[in-house]
Amino acid sequence: MRLKNKIALVTGGGQGIGSGIAMKLAQEGVYVIVNDIHYENAQQIIEKIKQFKGNGVPYQADVTKSDEVEEMEKFVSKEIGDIDILVNNAGICKFAPFLETTEEVWDKIIQANLKSSFLCCQYFLPGMIKKRGGKIVNISSESGKRGSKGQSAYCASKFGVIGLTQVLALEFAPFNINVNAVCPGPIDTPLWEEMKTEFSVLYGLNVANYKDYFVKNYPISRMGTIEDVANGVLFLVLPESDYITGQSININGGAVFY
Repeated sequence: MRLKNKIALVTGGGQGIGSGIAMKLAQEGVYVIVNDIHYENAQQIIEKIKQFKGNGVPYQADVTKSDEVEEMEKFVSKEIGDIDILVNNAGICKFAPFLETTEEVWDKIIQANLKSSFLCCQYFLPGMIKKRGGKIVNISSESGKRGSKGQSAYCASKFGVIGLTQVLALEFAPFNINVNAVCPGPIDTPLWEEMKTEFSVLYGLNVANYKDYFVKNYPISRMGTIEDVANGVLFLVLPESDYITGQSININGGAVFY
């Protein structure tokens, strides 16, 4: 309960990495607003949180749309209070060769992965400024540190998240607001199950054994877990990380060292 009475918003918190982060924060006493584009997903995570006596509320909003983010901020500030923690986790991924990446796919990925972080920071930072403190964690990727074959739009969006993180860290340090990013490698989630065929075709793998690629090519020979990422995010919102800002911390089994 190291974060008792803090308030957090986790975007894309209804499944995968976001759900793990939301539950990890709730275990530490945080009141968690679980945002998801699908209300039933967010509601299910809140029900799980309440099973271990945690507190929170589901909220449905498309965080790529400014009017919906604005309405979410109004609801949160009025009904719950200004947040202390913002985790910009919402995002999508798709594997495709560059010349097969359509403008529609490009725009969708940039909006989901980068624009959503921009909008949530714009609307929720004023409340943190008013409280003279806060922690923001943006979810980037190892693909935000180095290019990955078949991920032109995804890499562009995740490199952008790191740039945004650094700018915000500089601008809002005077208000005691820390802004950092985490850069996960391949994390074993339902999203990867959806993408495994695209990934396997692109890299010439047997789809049934695609996880072997990470065993062979990553220093820590496995895919990451949701818990791995949630633990990294937790550290960045605890008081122990108060002197850390503007950083993009790798959680990728040693695949990237910078």
